Amino acid sequence: QVQLVESGGGLVQAGESLRLSCAASGRVFSITSMGWYRQAPGKQRELVAGFMTGGVTNYADSVKGRFTISRDNVKNTIYLQMNSLNPEDTGVYYCKYSYFWGQGIQVTVSS
Repeated sequence: QVQLVESGGGLVQAGESLRLSCAASGRVFSITSMGWYRQAPGKQRELVAGFMTGGVTNYADSVKGRFTISRDNVKNTIYLQMNSLNPEDTGVYYCKYSYFWGQGIQVTVSS
């Protein structure tokens, strides 16, 4: 079993920044395929940023240049640095490892 715990969400104004963290514990073998997803009200869950095979990072077009995913292999933790936030970034952000999901954390950006 794997446990994923997200932190760092909250309410910010447009243009501000947030940093999300996701700590993985349990039967975690490698965090090289972890990623961040989000679900906006009334929309489907979508990939925001993730690590792919070979260490390649993948970003949604809407966040390229503003968000950065990073990881700490020792701590089994991934991060999502979110800059220049706008109201369209509002949603519940989820961390994913293999087929395990975190509980989600709310990010709200006011205009």
